[in-house]
Amino acid sequence: MNTKSCVLALAVTTLLAACGGGDDRAQPPAEQPPTAQVPAAATANVGAYVGYLKALVASMADTLEPVDVNAVKPPTSEATEPDPVS
Repeated sequence: MNTKSCVLALAVTTLLAACGGGDDRAQPPAEQPPTAQVPAAATANVGAYVGYLKALVASMADTLEPVDVNAVKPPTSEATEPDPVS
């Protein structure tokens, strides 16, 4: 190969490499940490509340900001059996 061919090949390779960028707008929004706020769905029923608490424990919440639980009233049910603790 001569010099012009090498330079042209290098230029084409550089241009093709520069075109490989992604579109940031296509990314889904970042999920809020469980301590941002207690979601309304978490107080809909006992199962959803337990699911929120499990997500809170799994998120290493001790390294995140505290969540305001003053307005949260945990749901109760007289019709369902308690979940086993594991």
